Amino acid sequence: MQENSPEIKQFIRDYSYLFWYTPEKVKENISNEFLVETILNYGDLKAIKRLFNIIGVKHVAEIFFNSINISPRRRGNYFDLTLNYFTLYFNKHVQQYTK
Repeated sequence: MQENSPEIKQFIRDYSYLFWYTPEKVKENISNEFLVETILNYGDLKAIKRLFNIIGVKHVAEIFFNSINISPRRRGNYFDLTLNYFTLYFNKHVQQYTK
């Protein structure tokens, strides 16, 4: 199991209600993939901005695109609106994904 930084652990504690179905003993050390998926799907604008500040928008974009390209099932973990919005957002705002 990965050990998250103190800053990410605090972020998870601050938005703990979004991870209500995750056992408390593992909540602070969830994977970055799960963290990004949950915040992009359920977080508000403040949570998303904070995630971008902590992890970096480029890293969030990398996690997002890697996750949705693994399989149709993983792609299905994102709501359709979330998938569409952040695909467009990252393609426009992250150099690496600009067409």
